Amino acid sequence: MKSQAAPEDNYLPHRALDKATLTERVYQSLRDDILSNRLPPDTRLQEATIAAALEVSRGPVREAFRRLEAEGLINLIPRRGAVVRSLSPEEFLDAYRVREALEVLAVRLATARLENKYLEQLENLHQQMLQHAAREEVDAFFDANAEFHALFVEQAGNLKLQEVYFPLVNQMHRYRMRSLSLRGGMQRSCAEHRAILDAVRAKDAERASRLLSEHIRVPQLILESDSELVLASPSPEPDKALPETVP
Repeated sequence: MKSQAAPEDNYLPHRALDKATLTERVYQSLRDDILSNRLPPDTRLQEATIAAALEVSRGPVREAFRRLEAEGLINLIPRRGAVVRSLSPEEFLDAYRVREALEVLAVRLATARLENKYLEQLENLHQQMLQHAAREEVDAFFDANAEFHALFVEQAGNLKLQEVYFPLVNQMHRYRMRSLSLRGGMQRSCAEHRAILDAVRAKDAERASRLLSEHIRVPQLILESDSELVLASPSPEPDKALPETVP
C-alpha cells in the first residue's frame, strides 16, 4: 500500500504562498496610496510602522518596497530607507516625451489589429469622458481617459511596450493638475480623443498616430515655454503650478 505523505511535507509551499499573499497585499496598499497621493512625493516610508499598521511582519513590507522601487514609485536610500519618489519638471518633461513615443508606436500597431469589440470599448470610454467632463467629475474623467490610452498599448501586440509604458504612466499619474481651467481642459481633451478615435475607426494609422502625438505634446509645450514652472503636489502650496493639461 502506498504510504501517505506526512503533513509536514506540504507545509513549506503553503507558508511560501501565504508570504506571497501578504507581500501582494502590502504592495497593493502602498501602491494605491502613492498613486492617489495619500502618500505624496518625498514622504518617508517607515518599514516598522507600515508593518504594524497592516499587521504583517517586516519581510512582506521589505519585498513590497523592492517592487515599488522597480516600478519607479519609491527610492530606497541607504541609511534613510524608502522615500516616495518625486519628479522634477525636467524629469516630468522627459517622461512626457517618452510617453509620446510609446503611445504613437502603440496606436500604429493597434489600429490594424483592433476588433469591433475594442472599437466599441473606445467609443464607450469616450462617451464616459464626455459625461464626466460635463459634470466636472475630474477623477472619473481621468480614470476613463487612462483606460482609453491603455487600450491601444494593450492591443498593440507588444509585451515589451507594455512593460515600459505602464510603470512610466504610474509615475506620471500623481501629477495631474487641478486648476480653474480644468473644465475647458477636459472638453478640449474630449474633442481630441474624438478625432483620434475617428482616425482609428477609419484604419488610418498614420493620421491616428499624428493626432495622438499632438494630443500628448500639449503639456510638453507648456513645460518648454516656461522654465519656472514647478510640479504641484496636492499637499504643499506650490510657488507656481503647472496649468491644467489633460492627457
